[in-house]
Amino acid sequence: MLPTYPFAGRTYEYDPNAPLDISLPLAPGPGQVNCFWAEPVQFDTIRVGRFVGSVALGGSTNYQRVHITPHGNGTHTECYGHISPDPTITLNQCLKRFLCVARLVSVAPVPQPNGDLVMQLADVQAALMSQPDRALPEALVLRTLPNDPAKRQRQYSGTNPTYIEPALAEWLAEYNIQHLLLDLPSVDREEDAGQLLAHHAFWQYPARPRRAATITELIFVPEEMEDGLYLLNIQITSLELDASPSKPILYRLTQTST
Repeated sequence: MLPTYPFAGRTYEYDPNAPLDISLPLAPGPGQVNCFWAEPVQFDTIRVGRFVGSVALGGSTNYQRVHITPHGNGTHTECYGHISPDPTITLNQCLKRFLCVARLVSVAPVPQPNGDLVMQLADVQAALMSQPDRALPEALVLRTLPNDPAKRQRQYSGTNPTYIEPALAEWLAEYNIQHLLLDLPSVDREEDAGQLLAHHAFWQYPARPRRAATITELIFVPEEMEDGLYLLNIQITSLELDASPSKPILYRLTQTST
C-alpha cells in the first residue's frame, strides 16, 4: 500500500520509490549552469604534510575543499534574508517544513517592447485554472517554455534572462503560496538598479516579511514530467546563510478512489 498525503479535502497517494529530482548538480569544470558572474564550482584536494586527500593520488581517503556561490552555481533555495540587512535571517532558520503539495505548470514568457522576456501573472493564472483541481497549493513550480535542455548548462551572465513580473510575485504572496520554484536565475531582471521588485513582493519585505516563504532558482523539469500535482521535498544544507544549494524532489500525486 502506498503512503498518502491530504490536500484540499482529498487524499492522494505517492510512491516514495519514484522520486523526480529537479535539481541541477554542482560539479567542477565546464558545462555547468552559471549566472551573475559567479566563479565556477571548484573542488580542491587537501594536502597537509605528507597527506594528500585523493585516493587516486595515493592518499588513504578523498578529502576536498568545495568552493561554491549558492546564488550563482546550480540549484539553490533562498529566504528573505537575501534582501535583508539582518544576518540572523538565514534559510536554515526560516525553512522548517520540508514537505508540501506543489503544482507544476508550464508557461511561455511574453516578449516586452524593450526586448525582455517576462513571465506574466495572467498566463500563470490561466495555467493554474486549466488544471482539473483548481485548489492552490503551498508551492508552485514554474517550467518556462520552450523547455530547452540547454538550461542545464546555460551561462546566463550578461544575457538578461527571463524573469517574472512583480504582479505575479504579489499574487503568489496574496494567496499564501509559500514556495516558488523556477528554472531561471532569478525572479527579477538581471540588472534592475537594485530594485528587486519581485523578491520584495513575494516576501512582502519589509512591511510584513513572510518568514517561511522560499524561492528556489535554477531548477530543471524534464519534458516527460506532466503538469499537475506533486508532493515536494525541499532538501537543503544547514548553512546559516540566506541561501543554500538545494535538491528539490517531486513525487507524483494520484487521488485515491475513496
